[in-house]
Amino acid sequence: MVTVASLYLARRVVKRPSHPRLPLYRRAIPGRHQSPCYPLTGQRLLETLHARSRRRRAARVRVATFASFEALGKDCETLFGWAERTGQTSHPGLYESERQRRHAPTRLRDGRFVMSNTMRGADIVARSLDLLGCRRIFTLSGNHIMSLFDATLETKIELVHVRHEAAAVHMADGWGRLTGEPGVAMVTGGPGHVNAIGALFAALAAESPMVLLSGHAATWELGRGGFQELRQAEIAGPVTKASWTAKSASSLSQDIGNAMRIARQGRPGPVHVSLPSDLLDEIVDAASIVWPNEHDGPVASNLSPHIADDVLAAIASAARPVIFAPPQLSDVSGRTLLRQLEEITNAPAVILESPRGIADATLGAFPDLLGRSDLVVLLGKSLDFTTRWIATPDFAQDVRVISIDPEVTMLERAAKELGDRLLLGCVANARAAAATLIARAVCRRGDEWLKEVRAALSGRPAEWASVRSSTAGRLHPAELLRTLRPYVERDNDTVFICDGGDIGQWAQSMLPARRRMVNGVSGAIGSSLSLALAARYVEPKAPVFAVLGDGAIGFHLSEIETAVRCNLPFVAIVGNDACWNAESQIQRRTYGQDRIHGLELTPARYDLVVSALGGHGELVTEADDLAGAIERSLASGKPSCINVMTESIAAPVVRLAS
Repeated sequence: MVTVASLYLARRVVKRPSHPRLPLYRRAIPGRHQSPCYPLTGQRLLETLHARSRRRRAARVRVATFASFEALGKDCETLFGWAERTGQTSHPGLYESERQRRHAPTRLRDGRFVMSNTMRGADIVARSLDLLGCRRIFTLSGNHIMSLFDATLETKIELVHVRHEAAAVHMADGWGRLTGEPGVAMVTGGPGHVNAIGALFAALAAESPMVLLSGHAATWELGRGGFQELRQAEIAGPVTKASWTAKSASSLSQDIGNAMRIARQGRPGPVHVSLPSDLLDEIVDAASIVWPNEHDGPVASNLSPHIADDVLAAIASAARPVIFAPPQLSDVSGRTLLRQLEEITNAPAVILESPRGIADATLGAFPDLLGRSDLVVLLGKSLDFTTRWIATPDFAQDVRVISIDPEVTMLERAAKELGDRLLLGCVANARAAAATLIARAVCRRGDEWLKEVRAALSGRPAEWASVRSSTAGRLHPAELLRTLRPYVERDNDTVFICDGGDIGQWAQSMLPARRRMVNGVSGAIGSSLSLALAARYVEPKAPVFAVLGDGAIGFHLSEIETAVRCNLPFVAIVGNDACWNAESQIQRRTYGQDRIHGLELTPARYDLVVSALGGHGELVTEADDLAGAIERSLASGKPSCINVMTESIAAPVVRLAS
């Protein structure tokens, strides 16, 4: 039986006139314990009503007790997962009536429900994220966002507390790359926000959908030298798709909905919203809130049928066409889509996801063929340094280009750079355009060119299969990766992460894993440990491997403690050559062997650091010992570091045989 009673329940409040009286179930007052709520019935209910009605400073709330969850009926199915509990797949929509909006219940941690007509701004943010399907926030605490920490207690959202704000952004970035859904990071204002900025640049270049929520000085402090006051939205603007500061508590739900939508639409990328602390504490009439709906996602722009036919006709008539795809298509579904497009058009499709662009070690000898191509299709890939602007000497002077891009500004750039070599330009989303081309393709061209390109992409020097180190106590990078490869390939769901400079290029060249994340077009290093944690959340049972350099591991080594605390096992293999090798190779090539300086590191025992933090560590100085170290690391069930002493070898370059 359902019993709903209106109670006057006593509570203590801070004696400060400006402090709002929050509903009973909120822990809004540090150091004060709220009066308990009890589900009461019968005589005990009447006795409690009589006793408590006489107490001072009462807060009027409604306490509802339910004999069973189903007694709620479908009024609450959007909030409390009716479909999840009953197996039904229909979605009734959000708050179908004004009555539902006004009396939306909040579920407490112990399963009870509290009915309230008001909400804090922080609760609006948390519930909006909950309604939009967010189940995990990567965060680092701070003064400005503690109300948000409190608000997530009433949701299904898990907080993953990290050790540096940039790591939180990297994790949200990794989540977005692997799932296609926006990852969410949350940091405090001021220095916490600034710490996250560099990682936003990496996410922007990787075209990763994610949202950064930053605490912010109170609105009444702005312009008066407020605590940690900064123009945060302006700082984040250049490294995000959109960046703004919330203006009112009542519109916070719309801010969250817009941020999650913008992160996914067009070319995916990071979005930032700053949340002033006074708006998070402000009390809002629940009836005035317009809640976001997870079904109100972005609408992908697509190719019109006649434009798609024109593109296909150009590909069919070209002798040696090439399709360049963007980083957003580097996930499993994107690679599958491109493979289908290749098979139906016989035009090779190549993803450019590295700062080395067409010279990415993953692509083997492919750059040697580009000078012969007569058509380049930019399928959502912007014309930039990774494509060498499709200019000579890498491309023929008369090569024609088709640009398909979700942003008009990128089409304008292509028109300016290419002039009359631009055959066609049209606005469309990369995935939608690829699917349309596949659906409308009716004729096939010969496959000789496709076979030639695939051979160049996959071919590797024969000596890589047997090369060994010439330095005692150190491994050649090829030895390391030959040993690792069977472990990466034995499970289709394995997530493989490449990070660092030259060691990352060796890993990308020798391990073309099905599910892979690289440090990305930005060229920023140091994200791999954070990406590994995100991968473990996405794939809790699949193996996760990260190959990184001894320079890269220094950025976020403390996240090993996060991995231990959150029970997120993975294997990190560090190529330790005790120097910043990529830069030393630049010094050697550009300035001479005798001018290499300032790039030394120590042969540090990163394995011991990981062991001290609660993980598993292994030191490897001989190639024959590496397989055993990998086996023990996998069997440990802990975050693991295999510290492999390696030679300083330049990144691989593969060329076509004469």
